[in-house]
Amino acid sequence: MIFKRMLASVGIGSATVETTLDNETVQPGGTVTGTLKVTGGKVAQTLEGISVGLRANVEKEYEYEDSEGETQSGEYTIDVVVAEQTLTDEEMELEPEQEFELSFEMTVPMEAPITSIGGTHVLDNVGLNTRLHVDKALDRKDVDPLLIEPLPAQAAVLQALDALGFVLRSVDLEKGEIPGTRQKLPFYQELEYSTAGQYEGLESLELTFLTDDDGVDVVLELDKKPGILFSEGGDTLLRLSIEHEDTDPEEIAAKLHEWIHAIAGNRSLL
Repeated sequence: MIFKRMLASVGIGSATVETTLDNETVQPGGTVTGTLKVTGGKVAQTLEGISVGLRANVEKEYEYEDSEGETQSGEYTIDVVVAEQTLTDEEMELEPEQEFELSFEMTVPMEAPITSIGGTHVLDNVGLNTRLHVDKALDRKDVDPLLIEPLPAQAAVLQALDALGFVLRSVDLEKGEIPGTRQKLPFYQELEYSTAGQYEGLESLELTFLTDDDGVDVVLELDKKPGILFSEGGDTLLRLSIEHEDTDPEEIAAKLHEWIHAIAGNRSLL
């Protein structure tokens, strides 16, 4: 499918850029290719370069003290450049209504967040951003959504959770680090699941993939219910490292069930 959309203009009568993707769907580690069509505005402008990048809106938590001296927490959204490719850094004069095209390709990092599962868009505000570098112009952060589908090993984990009765509830990006993993980006993705009642001591589950060329760290955060199997509730982190060749959902489901059952119990055995 060809994906084509007019991107933003900066200022009155300024240049515009139109992006055509050869394919709107990609996997982590894959390559996005397409063509940019640049059109001059009503006045001549000096272009100092053109770049294309993958950007994401990421949630960052903070703490503050309220008027009563109590510590409170909140969050705000920051813009993060996940990857960027400079197409040209040569200065050129763009004449009024002048047009030209430029082909591009950009590699999507292995750790890029998943935005689509089985063709269903699950995460907004992650996508392709094309910039015309114009002196004194605003840096526009508009993005064209990019469908980043899971790798086979990631898809097997998602299928395993589905087979165990977990239901995907929300997906977001969090600023921060998960120690002891192969994480390189300054944020991580959380896929939050609700349980189907099989595990009596479990309130919910959060899944994070941290991926590189060698494999995938599967991090599970289990939110335990208080007062059933435990005197208190709380979170427990579990980590499973798998290779890209580990694509059998049944084997992964068996391992995950063993772990989750040991922490949260279950009402009926598989």
